[in-house]
Amino acid sequence: MANAKLLPVLLSFLILPFSALALTQDFCVADLSRGDTPAGYPCKAHVGAGDFYYHGLAAAGNTTNLIKAAVTPAFVGQFPGVNGLGISAARLDIAVGGVVPLHTHPAASELLFVTQGTILAGFISSSSNTVYTKTLYKGDVMVFPQGLLHYQYNGGTSPAVALVAFGGPNPGLQITDFALFANKLPSTVVEKVTFLDDAQVKKLKSVLGGTG
Repeated sequence: MANAKLLPVLLSFLILPFSALALTQDFCVADLSRGDTPAGYPCKAHVGAGDFYYHGLAAAGNTTNLIKAAVTPAFVGQFPGVNGLGISAARLDIAVGGVVPLHTHPAASELLFVTQGTILAGFISSSSNTVYTKTLYKGDVMVFPQGLLHYQYNGGTSPAVALVAFGGPNPGLQITDFALFANKLPSTVVEKVTFLDDAQVKKLKSVLGGTG
């Protein structure tokens, strides 16, 4: 019984240092020269207004590529001011016929805001493989929960643009097609885990630059 009464007191002492840190440290601009850690980048010693500003999303991304899409990031590596704040951003440009293939962000949820054109988007739940899809127009917003497979593609006749917010300074990215077909994973293994035949696997590896 005595131990039970002491538990709230012990928890208070454990929480106190973190509470104090949150109250006394307004921000921690990343010192990119010192390398990332599981807790984020170390804090930069001297900061200025420029550390909290980033102009990199103003210009359209280059969509002359295989997927006809471009993601311009404002993650901690490009925008050190978001370090430790639990947020980051990006710009998404999708040309007519372009697509952002099935992918995940293992470290953050995503909020997509369409500023131009039409984007068809969706995600797949992990528990039941339920698919949630929506056609998005200018001014629409859609959320993609952390770690779930999702996609976007241009569903219109003109270029599409969206601004994206993430619930983490470095959300991470893994594109399913690239993970399977753009590396040295042996074709025999890919065939077993995807139920595709050898010709299909070799074709996709050829398109995406994979070997084996």
